[in-house]
Amino acid sequence: MKKFNHLFKKEKSSTDGLPDKRTKKFILLLFVCFFFFYLQYKPYSGQIHEFRTISEYFFGIYQFIINQTLGIVHEGGHGVCYILPCPKFVMVMNGTLFQWLFPFGVAYYYKKQKNYMAYYVGIFILGISFDYSSWYMSTAHQGAIVTAAKSFLGVDGIHDFNYMFTTLGVMPYESLISGMTKLVSVLLMAGALIAMFFEVFSNQKEEQ
Repeated sequence: MKKFNHLFKKEKSSTDGLPDKRTKKFILLLFVCFFFFYLQYKPYSGQIHEFRTISEYFFGIYQFIINQTLGIVHEGGHGVCYILPCPKFVMVMNGTLFQWLFPFGVAYYYKKQKNYMAYYVGIFILGISFDYSSWYMSTAHQGAIVTAAKSFLGVDGIHDFNYMFTTLGVMPYESLISGMTKLVSVLLMAGALIAMFFEVFSNQKEEQ
């Protein structure tokens, strides 16, 4: 009968398509290193930095990728309201909302698939998105217009948080709101790493 085993479909295991223990360890190590380098090489500061080491070159590439990715998703959120008749406040808010919902949606998808390592990676990236927003919030006082030189689209545009904070009357609390958002970002990233650690090591005996 063994000769004909290939003719019969095998039932899918609940672990099919999920990362094995070795892959999980690699992902954990990668993101732990990523987190500590991230704290040192800020991608949003706008300061010119001369790259001298491999890690600095890596984060130079990362800075370009993260700015482009978050910028596209952010502008996509505004773009929805260029098509639909949204109120101005909703149009301005949608950029940041999409920027947060995108990594959250990816994380939620993988959680439903029971791929928890990918879920935690999504949460980690959500933390990065919050950190980006925290920096953007901290520049609200600089003016109502983002100049073309600083704009993702290369044209003058509304500063999202200057408009929202002014409309809501919370501009005096810019530093507090930015700081709280920064705290959330660090908690999300650190929490994702802790969850990855337990995912890697908690059931090690069962898998051996």
